[in-house]
Amino acid sequence: MKKIGIPRGLFYYYYYPLYKTFFTDLGARAILSSPTTRITVDRGIDAAVDETCFPIKVYFGHVKELCKYELDYLFVPRLVSIENRSYICPKFMGVPDMIRASFTSLPPLIDITVDLSRSDRDFKDQVLKTGRLFTKKSSRIQDAYEHGKQELEYCKHIASQGYTMAEAINIWEGQDIRQQRDGSLRIGVLGHGYSLYDEAISMNIIGRLREMGCTVVLPESLSLEQVEQEAASMPKRIFWTLGRKMVGSALKMEKMPDIDGIIYVACFGCGPDSFIGEIIERKVNDKAYMLIVIDEHTGEGGLVTRLEAFCDMLKRRRRQQVEDHISAYG
Repeated sequence: MKKIGIPRGLFYYYYYPLYKTFFTDLGARAILSSPTTRITVDRGIDAAVDETCFPIKVYFGHVKELCKYELDYLFVPRLVSIENRSYICPKFMGVPDMIRASFTSLPPLIDITVDLSRSDRDFKDQVLKTGRLFTKKSSRIQDAYEHGKQELEYCKHIASQGYTMAEAINIWEGQDIRQQRDGSLRIGVLGHGYSLYDEAISMNIIGRLREMGCTVVLPESLSLEQVEQEAASMPKRIFWTLGRKMVGSALKMEKMPDIDGIIYVACFGCGPDSFIGEIIERKVNDKAYMLIVIDEHTGEGGLVTRLEAFCDMLKRRRRQQVEDHISAYG
């Protein structure tokens, strides 16, 4: 049985059920790197160039861990576009090349190119080419890919019930995850999944808000049609897929009366984040909004203090709204 290493980073949080199902149905075994720790971060910082963003440095740390195993292949997709007329960050396109340049002993890379910006014809050829590493039957490869898409949709359905994509993946794999309780505050939390759902990168911001008595509303729990409709209200179509999703989610959350505030988690050094955070700040006028920028040097104490202050402000606003509706005559 051939073993495929899959780094637990970047678009793992969006597509792992598809990856694992596809390779498993073709008779291979998917080997996943461990959850991100400070050791992972330090390894990635040592291996990556300084100009890369924090999530890519973490990804390098996961690759370095997988290089210790006896693998037949290492799965590092080259992400260009995952939908029509939209693109992913240019740094993602060069990840396979950067990894080859940074590591001396690598298993063979499966660097399938994902580019759906114009059509899916080339992508289908890439899928068949990858599948033929394990079987010569095109029908089996196609069935494995379709099965993978079904499992991915099931995982997204789990996430739509209020779980993070990381929690949804764990539930998909059979783990028991407790559903969050309804809190006194409802806060929309936005950010790229590979930053937001990695507890080491985000310093568990979602878990901390839940511990503070907040119900966290995530983009995955919103209707995709409504998010796209809100994003389409912008004067110009947003170039990046995830950026458009974040703007649409923010505009949708602003119109939801049960949302008390919105937090956007951005990574320092991320070009798209610098634009998207500014756009959301200018467009969201009716909700409290806070931008949190993180990198490998961000301190835990400062983050907790900001979250506590934000929650206290929202509670004061809610009390003020109640007092404003009390009649002066008792």
